Amino acid sequence: MAEKDLYAALGVARTASADEIKKAYRKLARKHHPDVNPGNKQSEERFKDISFAYDVLSDPEKRKVYDEFGVEGLSSGFDPERARQYREWRARSGGQSSGFGKYSSFEDLFGDLGDLVGGRGDRAASRGADLEYALDLDLLDSVRGTARTIELRRPVACPQCGGSGGEGATVCPLCDGRGQVRVGAGPIPFGRTCSRCSGSGRAYARPCSRCGTSGRIDEVDRLSVKIPAGVDEGSKIRLAGKGAPGRHGGPAGDLYIHVHLRPHPLLERRGLDLRLDLPVTVGEAVLGAAVTVPTPGGDVSLRIPPGSQSGRQLRLRGRGVRDAKSKASGDLYVRLLVQVPRDGGDRARRAVEELEQCYAESPRKDFKL
Repeated sequence: MAEKDLYAALGVARTASADEIKKAYRKLARKHHPDVNPGNKQSEERFKDISFAYDVLSDPEKRKVYDEFGVEGLSSGFDPERARQYREWRARSGGQSSGFGKYSSFEDLFGDLGDLVGGRGDRAASRGADLEYALDLDLLDSVRGTARTIELRRPVACPQCGGSGGEGATVCPLCDGRGQVRVGAGPIPFGRTCSRCSGSGRAYARPCSRCGTSGRIDEVDRLSVKIPAGVDEGSKIRLAGKGAPGRHGGPAGDLYIHVHLRPHPLLERRGLDLRLDLPVTVGEAVLGAAVTVPTPGGDVSLRIPPGSQSGRQLRLRGRGVRDAKSKASGDLYVRLLVQVPRDGGDRARRAVEELEQCYAESPRKDFKL
């Protein structure tokens, strides 16, 4: 089937401006739209032609390629530079089967033209794009692991058209439903994926009323995300297949959750280790004691040695963060902070005076810069 002149389809000159092309399309679309001409096959076919023409000529990049190579240049995977090389070879050889130039055989030429005409670069299935989402998480939840329900806006296949981008499917008029069109009638004839239907063999009477021609819509989706124990600031969680949908039946992309930790008022994380400041009384520090310490895994008992100074650091082995991959666990370091009574009255004053007598020397004896 001969390819039609897209400028002629819209009734504009090849030098027409973008506004002239848009104005011509709107005028013709109103006249030939299937809703205005129900049951009129001729108007339906005309509407298909002008819609396709406008899709190409309204896009500066597509229009530039079409002006140089015609409809063939709109095929996915089309390489303009290789097309120019092939055109030069045809000119040098006079269209005969000799004079391959840089090609030494038919096999070399076919191999080089594969990506050009759609043999290997056709508009077949393509994977959807990956998406990203930032998740704020409390430090304790990151240590223990948790589950979150997130809401995000992401593209999905249009339910109205099933992702095709069109309505009123018919046999593609360019390839007669084969999905391939014949290119070249000289010594090396070959086929390429049809640029009109992208190899599906189908054409559509009108753009999808819901998505236009994109085949996708954005919708707010709610997803349940399992947060493994031990995730750290900047960790990425991959949800396979939860990204943008693929095109032409291709697989969906992935969704990557980027974790950002909110600070905890008591706990601090350093790698797999945790640090905690623990208030203790003067008596517990001087005499020693067994005290209860809260940890991410529950309360544990900690033995404070007698004569512990404020700022002394004690370790609880294995009470830190557990790494999900290596299964190794960090430690929890507890720093003692001795708390004096705020207002103990005369009783506290007498006790302190007695306590002062216990110092053999000033604690600042060697405290110099």
